[in-house]
Amino acid sequence: MVATPTLRLPDHIALVLQGGGALGSYQAGVYQGLHAAGVDPDWVAGISIGAFNAAIIAGNPPERRVDALHEFWETISQPYFLPATTLGQEAHFLDMNELARAWLDTWEAWRAMTEGQRGFYQPRSWTSWLPGQNPLQPTGPTVASYYDTSPMIATLERLVDFDRLNDGDVRVSVGAVDVASGNLEYFDNRSMRLDARHILASGALPPAFPAVEIDGRFYWDGGLVSNTPLSYLLQAEPQADTLVFQIDLWNAQGQLPQTLLDVAEREKEIQYSSRTRMVTDIQRVGQHYRRLLRELLEEIPAEVRESNPWCRHGAELACDNRIGVIQLIYRERARFGHFKDYQFGRVAMREHWQSGLADIGRALAHPEWLKLPTGENTFVTHDATAPD
Repeated sequence: MVATPTLRLPDHIALVLQGGGALGSYQAGVYQGLHAAGVDPDWVAGISIGAFNAAIIAGNPPERRVDALHEFWETISQPYFLPATTLGQEAHFLDMNELARAWLDTWEAWRAMTEGQRGFYQPRSWTSWLPGQNPLQPTGPTVASYYDTSPMIATLERLVDFDRLNDGDVRVSVGAVDVASGNLEYFDNRSMRLDARHILASGALPPAFPAVEIDGRFYWDGGLVSNTPLSYLLQAEPQADTLVFQIDLWNAQGQLPQTLLDVAEREKEIQYSSRTRMVTDIQRVGQHYRRLLRELLEEIPAEVRESNPWCRHGAELACDNRIGVIQLIYRERARFGHFKDYQFGRVAMREHWQSGLADIGRALAHPEWLKLPTGENTFVTHDATAPD
């Protein structure tokens, strides 16, 4: 897969990575396809598992990124204590019949809950769940969880060069929620120095995972407030013409649930995807009005624009930048239902990865989508995975 040689890509390319736990290997497959096509983002923004993928991409040289993503996902797709169920024979499990595969996926999800995942999280002692004061058990926001995520710190520090991440050409932004204030905040390497704690905080989903302390504040998973960093990216200053690849792991549209397990799955899909759709719509409308304001200001004499305070303020708000969004949504109907975001088995992980690689290939088959919009419409979206 190669980029069209006659096509000039925009100067600014952003990669927006949604949260979704084990589904995040889909994003790694998408990045592999982009890298093979010569499409290199200069800004990567992520929430939750998207933050982990963002750190690995920005924290490695271009030629090392895909290998680092492979190593990350091959690591965390292993149970914490015992060897992987498939023992390296994943290819032999791909053609299992539906019933056998359902049992395999259920088994992998059970292992994720009871054993944890290697290089990611491990269960805490059952005594930590007991009510009341236990003198032998520490308390506080950094331990109030079912699992201990300290193994992920070591994994990130092994696979991410944080000097490169902070000093390199790729801008990195990851979102997390301040537990005390309830506000969504972004850790951005253009305004602060990021380390493994900032990445871990973005994926600290309670009550499974504990809050992460940074400079005396405690943070949870950014997906609790918004599961996409698109609005942060588009509202940043200075505003510039940008091509955005938005990689969503939850599909807002789905079938009516027939069982309680279907209800659990559908609830997650609506909860974690609807904000993405809403944010995209809001940004499209906002971009239209900022362009409208710019056109109206052009009709006002220059001396008035310079002297009138409302005109000066309007000039600060107005813009004429152009935004193209190529959206990829992981739409494959999972056989593992409501636990698909914490079923980290290697068979499922590799399926997600290959789906991402195939979907970005179909998107890049439309080279016209890589051009920024022209004319009056300055914000255009393309749904690369919409059903035919």
